[in-house]
Amino acid sequence: MRVKKTNTTDKSTFGLRGVGKQIAKHLARLDIFSIDDLLFHLPTRYQDRTKIQLIRQLIIGDHAVVEGTVKAISAPNRGRTKLLCELHDESGVMHLRFFHVLSFQKDAFKPGARLRCYSEVRLGATGLEMIHPEFQLIEPHKTIPVDQHLTPIYPATEGLSQYMLRKLTTNALDVMTKNELFQELLPQTLLQPLSFPTLKEAIQFVHRPPREIEVTHLLANKTLSQQRLVFEELLAHRISLLNLKHAFQTQAAVALTKENKLTKLFQQRLPFKLTNAQERVAAEIKVDLERGHPMLRLVQGDVGSGKTVIAALAMLQAVDNGYQAALMAPTELLAEQHYRVFKNWLEPLGISVAFLSGNVKASERKAVYQALADNEAQVIIGTHALFQEDVTYANLALVVVDEQHRFGVHQRALLREKGMQAKYYPHQLVMTATPIPRTLAMSFYADLDCSTIDELPPGRTPIVTSVIANAKRDEVIKRIRDACQQGRQTYWVCPLIEESDALDCQAATKTSEELQKCLRDLHVGLIHGRMTSAEKADVMQAFSQGKIHLLVATTVIEVGVDVPNASLMIIENAERLGLSQLHQLRGRVGRGAVASHCVLLYQYPLSDLAKERLTVMRETNDGFQIAQRDLELRGPGEVLGTRQTGELSFRVADLIRDSELLPQIQKTAEIIIKDHSQIIEPLIKRWVGDGNEYGKV
Repeated sequence: MRVKKTNTTDKSTFGLRGVGKQIAKHLARLDIFSIDDLLFHLPTRYQDRTKIQLIRQLIIGDHAVVEGTVKAISAPNRGRTKLLCELHDESGVMHLRFFHVLSFQKDAFKPGARLRCYSEVRLGATGLEMIHPEFQLIEPHKTIPVDQHLTPIYPATEGLSQYMLRKLTTNALDVMTKNELFQELLPQTLLQPLSFPTLKEAIQFVHRPPREIEVTHLLANKTLSQQRLVFEELLAHRISLLNLKHAFQTQAAVALTKENKLTKLFQQRLPFKLTNAQERVAAEIKVDLERGHPMLRLVQGDVGSGKTVIAALAMLQAVDNGYQAALMAPTELLAEQHYRVFKNWLEPLGISVAFLSGNVKASERKAVYQALADNEAQVIIGTHALFQEDVTYANLALVVVDEQHRFGVHQRALLREKGMQAKYYPHQLVMTATPIPRTLAMSFYADLDCSTIDELPPGRTPIVTSVIANAKRDEVIKRIRDACQQGRQTYWVCPLIEESDALDCQAATKTSEELQKCLRDLHVGLIHGRMTSAEKADVMQAFSQGKIHLLVATTVIEVGVDVPNASLMIIENAERLGLSQLHQLRGRVGRGAVASHCVLLYQYPLSDLAKERLTVMRETNDGFQIAQRDLELRGPGEVLGTRQTGELSFRVADLIRDSELLPQIQKTAEIIIKDHSQIIEPLIKRWVGDGNEYGKV
């Protein structure tokens, strides 16, 4: 959530010795625009240069510091080597090999020159050697003290060497020591029980760790100084989200307290009974909607747990009270599926249900706009088109967002603003079939109340998952024929729509043609994201009615598609997909009473990560276990879908590595909000920056 700065800087604004306009441009590429930024640009690893080793003590493969005298230099005529230096100490001889030589290096490397070098020790044609070592020239009759601290290695960029970054950081640490940078914000009463150092002590430590500290401890990020920084950063992020929640809850919302006949009539007409978990979650939402401030609740449940009916009950509570309700889905296919379901459920109750997406024709869209503005459409289903500028609601009281993991905090805030009516904000219900591990929920969904549907409807049969090499494709096709001849239906999922030279994947279009040739007695259908809404609707309707035996699809069917008669799922190139996506796709089967199967087809060679994913899928159907393993394997940026957007960006924290701190952070956040509110704004500004601006309402 750290927001990138876009300003430029120069020597005067940066205020640090050694930073001119050119260096400032290089620093800007690392998002460093101030002394504070530089000191929070932390090392990724460390090297131990605190001991000088004799040449005879060197071990091949280790990094080491050696000191010796240049005895001879040569410039080989053959090969890449431009300069070869013979270095001696009292114990032996080694060589320094350079493939590129700068003028100052030519001046330094002369017989009799004394050098201190650091690099990896290798075994070359002439014996022990170092390639392009870092070196210092030692003047005659002088000594250079060894480093008193471990050497930091920073994330770098072109034009900024490690030497330059260390030099600038040293200058910045001097400024920090002499000035009032990094005021201590956390009260001592909170720091002392955790034995944490001050912020300045922690920053000094991570940039210049004492020589006696084990490098392995630093790499594990388990020193008290590192944990001190992690603690404050995660604390700031949590408080920022709680701040958003508090700000939102101070706004006014319509209290949906009237209970008419629609909700009861709807439940009476359902062909199934709600599970205990569904009833519990529905009751939690009902209480929220009856309050005078906006609900902001996340409902998470595994694939097939029945979240759609929960959304319907919430929307009916709004309609019962004379208001409108909107449901937004991330894809047009899912939105269309919801539209069909809600139309079937609600129109017999006399409720007008409308649909809106980017592909709706202009004339139809205009009619929908008018119906929304005139309150003729009580329930509206669609994609993000629901909240475009031209859309005006007569009295929107509830917004439901399906597949919450596709939308971030920013989108939630935008929905609130767009849905604001007169003096009140709409209630907001967000749903996901991708269970959120507790670690992420505590850190990135603190602005939401959370309900969990932890029970599947009765009659669901477990899905048996098998992992099969693509070489056995013929066996898989035989399984499809057998399943379809028994009256069942099958999905075949391909990652791409068309052939790609870059990826060794079978395209959906080509696969459907090949399968139709192999299965001439079956009807093979095709669906992908580039088809028109009408084309996709026709294909899905034909599949739902059993007219299509085998549906070849891209991952467009990942969420929402519900065909109970489909009992076999084939996922091609499964090694290319993440765990949560595989689990979502697998969830398209197993929706009836017949035993269902999922086949994960993979292509050699498999990476270790892909092997781990496929093993997890074979071993469990539990979405919560899968979500936790997905978090551990891919990291939070991938799981939340923010890796490429920059929305998830910690300076020092790692949600997986530092998860044991989260319970204490949760407690500390509550204390600060209650007793130390004056530090909230500077704490958020220090770690989150302007990322909290979107929360102002």
